[in-house]
Amino acid sequence: MGRTLESKKQIVKKLEDLLDNSEMALVLDFKGLSIKEMSDLRSRLRENNGVCKVTKNTLMRQAIKGKDSWNGLDSLLTGTNAFVLIKGDVGSAVKAVQAFQKETQKSETKGGLFEGKLLSLEEIKAIGKLPSKEALMAQIAGAINSITTKIAIGINEVPSGMARSLKQHSESGES
Repeated sequence: MGRTLESKKQIVKKLEDLLDNSEMALVLDFKGLSIKEMSDLRSRLRENNGVCKVTKNTLMRQAIKGKDSWNGLDSLLTGTNAFVLIKGDVGSAVKAVQAFQKETQKSETKGGLFEGKLLSLEEIKAIGKLPSKEALMAQIAGAINSITTKIAIGINEVPSGMARSLKQHSESGES
């Protein structure tokens, strides 16, 4: 027996809420994945601020209807799809999906959408190669720290250089 209209509306509402709280969406072909493998993917995504939803394409179409930032997904809504919705550190969630796909050799990424832009498979792979949010923050902090250290050394060098010049001048005995 099929779903009632009311249950479909509830599913669409949940999808809309998920989309409103997401920054990126990946569309995966999940054909051939077992329940255990889907559970594994979901747990990996949960650790990386992502969620995996399997729903009918027509329900996802209803959820993205009227949302300009998600309309690009419409072109990917064919076949058996799992939708990975990511908030926060998109790089680590994409890495989790890619690692899962490499291990299982069953799932393929059809495409993705980030900030309203449809992504190619190469762009998705590039996002997966980015360092994690924590690593980027550490790199930025290190760069800022090195700049402040150089400024402090430069500022300290002015009076030190002047003192050396005065000492050299006094030792030379010139007036």
